[in-house]
Amino acid sequence: MTSLKQKTSQTMKPATAAKKLGIYLAAAPTDFQEGVVSREELNALQAEPPQWLQELRQNGPHPRPVVAAKLGISISGLARGGVTEALTTEQIDAIKAENPLWLQHERANQVDARKEAVRIKEKQEKDAAAKAAKEAKAAQAR
Repeated sequence: MTSLKQKTSQTMKPATAAKKLGIYLAAAPTDFQEGVVSREELNALQAEPPQWLQELRQNGPHPRPVVAAKLGISISGLARGGVTEALTTEQIDAIKAENPLWLQHERANQVDARKEAVRIKEKQEKDAAAKAAKEAKAAQAR
């Protein structure tokens, strides 16, 4: 005899949902901050964002990963630059306009890191191709 279990909806903490939505939790409405968010609710928020979500995404305040992406640097670079709090779009634009030395330095670091990642990926692909060719040659010799 089998019992039928009612399927329960997957839920997540507001902090997780805010991270998935790319918003700063402290700026979200109180009912969002204090409740739980189901997978269906998250999908609905992503598909048709309400006005408060559109406003947060457009004007902020933005969480550090979004701030870093808008400035073209890493999250660590933000910390090295002394930026530890959430920033609004206006504040981010002001930093871009000012283009301080720390931002220039962090952008250069980011470019170098991306170049190094590409170099490593190409080397791994080259090594994998050489290994496959060697194995194919060994298989033919048998």
